[in-house]
Amino acid sequence: MFRLALMLLVTAPLSFAMGEIPRIVVSDDGKGFVLKPTGKAFAPWGFNYDHDAEGRLIEDYWESEWEKVERAFRDMRKLGANVVRIHLQVGKFMDGPDKPNEKNLGRLKKLLALAESENLYLDLTGLGCYHKKDVPAWYDKLSEKDRWDTQARFWESVAGTCAMSPAVFCYDLMNEPVVPGGKRKDGDWLGPTFGGKHFVQAIALDQAGRPRPAIAAQWVKHLKTAIRKVDKQHLITIGLVDWSLDRPGLTSGFIPSKIVEDLDFVCVHLYPVQDKVDEALKTLEGFSLGKPVVIEETFPLKCSMDDFAKFVAGSKKHNAGVIGFYWGTPLEELRRSKELRDAILLAWLDFFSKNRPDAKKD
Repeated sequence: MFRLALMLLVTAPLSFAMGEIPRIVVSDDGKGFVLKPTGKAFAPWGFNYDHDAEGRLIEDYWESEWEKVERAFRDMRKLGANVVRIHLQVGKFMDGPDKPNEKNLGRLKKLLALAESENLYLDLTGLGCYHKKDVPAWYDKLSEKDRWDTQARFWESVAGTCAMSPAVFCYDLMNEPVVPGGKRKDGDWLGPTFGGKHFVQAIALDQAGRPRPAIAAQWVKHLKTAIRKVDKQHLITIGLVDWSLDRPGLTSGFIPSKIVEDLDFVCVHLYPVQDKVDEALKTLEGFSLGKPVVIEETFPLKCSMDDFAKFVAGSKKHNAGVIGFYWGTPLEELRRSKELRDAILLAWLDFFSKNRPDAKKD
């Protein structure tokens, strides 16, 4: 998932007036997105606003530190963002298998209003279990069927809250889901930690003789059905790991070609490796299946800025948008810092601000 728990990204402003935010739909040719009803092309270019500098998720402070959220949205907008990816945890939005948390749904409404006021769109990624302490004991004890049903109720309540807002870019069903092969022990739903967070999550514990892609497809259809009960319009996708392709070796079970029918577009999390840009571009091509592809997470974590620039340039053939990371550190503070990490972040922000879709070229 925002596996990069180290960095961030920036993006491109929109050209319509405040309060006139249009809805985003897939273009007729299936290669990208347009604004409705104008038909103007839209290229997602934004941030994962996943956590702050202390590792807190937005749900940890949006009640008591709302001004911090407002400031971050203003800053992201000034940096050139048009999309912000928000991560919602199950334990913060479900008080029981059948009981949504109305208080946090109300806070989500407030976030939608903020996004609209700043002309920003939200990529709402759900069903998070990033902080183990926030995962309810009752949730981990559920059977596969009951867990799926609770996940469907999560999405029905979230989508029902967001259905009328034009500020929703998409619903991302889950960050980096996997279908494990064989059988895992009871309650073992989460992958290993990275930076203190669980980014990968299993949707089943027992393969029980079923093809892994079939389990993934059934799960996607189940959650899509829940969303479409209350929201017929907003786009649906999934944040897929780059090893989801049907290739020898490691695979998530979420083979894009097996689930794309029930998705409006495809998302992949892809971090190019030094001197292996062509390999990353070949992987990206594997996710191009007649629907738009968005690189929902990326960063020069494993390569130089030069190689990363080659990756971004080369990706345009198959890529409709890019979303990276933002943790709220102002540019002025990054410029004053003597830390190497901050220098890298500053270079990153500079690259993305200069390469956003609406940037003027010299």
